[in-house]
Amino acid sequence: MPHTAVSTTDAPARPRFGIMTAPMQVGYQDVLRVWREADAIPEIEHAWLFDHLMPIGGDPDGPVLEGWTLLSALAAQTHRLRLGLLVTSNRFRPPAVLAKIATTVDVVSGGRLDFGIGVGSRPGHPLARREYEAHGLPFHDTAHAVGSLAEACTAIKRLWTEDAPFDFDGTYVQLRDALGNPKPIQRPHPPIMIGGRAAATLRVVAEHADLWNIPGGDIADCVERSALLDRYCAEIGRDPSSIVRSVHLPVSYDRPDVARAAIDEALGAGFRHVVLGLPSPYPDGVARWIADELVAVSV
Repeated sequence: MPHTAVSTTDAPARPRFGIMTAPMQVGYQDVLRVWREADAIPEIEHAWLFDHLMPIGGDPDGPVLEGWTLLSALAAQTHRLRLGLLVTSNRFRPPAVLAKIATTVDVVSGGRLDFGIGVGSRPGHPLARREYEAHGLPFHDTAHAVGSLAEACTAIKRLWTEDAPFDFDGTYVQLRDALGNPKPIQRPHPPIMIGGRAAATLRVVAEHADLWNIPGGDIADCVERSALLDRYCAEIGRDPSSIVRSVHLPVSYDRPDVARAAIDEALGAGFRHVVLGLPSPYPDGVARWIADELVAVSV
């Protein structure tokens, strides 16, 4: 039975493909090689890291590079790719600090940042949950996490756009004489991507996001979540087509046919921003392989 397509977006009708390289169990030079290669391939338009402080796969004691620091380094080593974190944990950094970090990356990249943010690790994922205690970070309940995400988005946008110091008196975020300077290169601010599927998170997406990302393991669920997002947009008087629908799809180098089928299904359902997750280790020429074996046959 075919799935009902999600609402169209005001982005170009053609799909935009990107890659995601989770910086765990790999070294900096491994990730840099893939991003430099992708930067030279027009079919690949965006590239992403994740935001974890400890591995969530493979050796639990293996290496992980910090996402924003690595993103800034890669921004300085690339020229064309749009780039971001899929997605920043709002639980890791105070919003005003995060706004400053993101501004710095937008400046370093020459205005290529897509600002990905989300609630943070789900409590049922033990390998993700442990990184909070290991780094002395609080792990608040869901209501706190969602409420603080909404306030963080508001505060960050104000820091990016307002020219005079301001106070922010939220339930979860309090700022005094806050001012963001310099401003991001992109005006009024970098596009905001919010990741997640929970109903409470989708209400924040409806209010704040330019792009919405969801894991694409179950396309029927993606379609249902997108329809719910449409309803939330209607409730606040926002055109749902103003939010670009993005999907994250895993790639198997041994089974490109599986990835092709997933891409076709996602495109058929109306998703036009596709993030292809690359498992490590990364084969030589992997970006070219992605362009030839997956992107070229899907457009």
